[in-house]
Amino acid sequence: MANNIRILHRYTPRISGIFQSREYARPTSFPDFFQNPIFRKEDQAKLIETSELSKIAALPVKPPAVYETSSVYHDPLVNKVINHVMEMGKKQLARSLVEKAFENIKRSQIERYHLATTPEAKAKIELDPKKILHKAIENSKPLLQLQPIKRGGITYQVPGPITEKRSLFLAIKWLLEATNEKERTVHFPKQFAWELMDAANNTGKVVKRKQDLHRMCEANRAYAHYRWQ
Repeated sequence: MANNIRILHRYTPRISGIFQSREYARPTSFPDFFQNPIFRKEDQAKLIETSELSKIAALPVKPPAVYETSSVYHDPLVNKVINHVMEMGKKQLARSLVEKAFENIKRSQIERYHLATTPEAKAKIELDPKKILHKAIENSKPLLQLQPIKRGGITYQVPGPITEKRSLFLAIKWLLEATNEKERTVHFPKQFAWELMDAANNTGKVVKRKQDLHRMCEANRAYAHYRWQ
């Protein structure tokens, strides 16, 4: 009996800690009427200008995630790219790879800047890696997509508009796929930096892939009416 009491006392703190962590755990899902937190100062300023703040002031708000911050260094697009690069939950490794790619872009652009001979040529060289990332993704986003639709036992590739969310996803996916098609001697940060700089200059494999998709949509425009049938 005494031994059982000692064993019970030994494991009581662990059991109480488990129940305490479950009691105060943050819920993972919320009802549909809960609003996403607006933590960016720019978004808050837009709400104040458009008088939309008074409409959502009384609505319940979800708690912000760990990565959601109002810091001037926080970039939602960079965080999205890091999440796409991440594999098996290794976010710290993914963040370091993206940061090394930014470092390679910075070195390459500074080298080009110092090799430029005229002030006009230097002014055209972008030195901020984040702006290059934004421009690369913007140049890689497709405007149309092909959707398979079956009519009379035949599957047609029907062109149609694409949503902004899907377009952004395809742009990031294509950039990473082009990066992974590298040689074994080339590391991921260096190849990713090259793909971003090529896409920012509206060249490279990803931009060609987008243009090929647009050509296929143009060639299949005769099937566009199947979208409404």
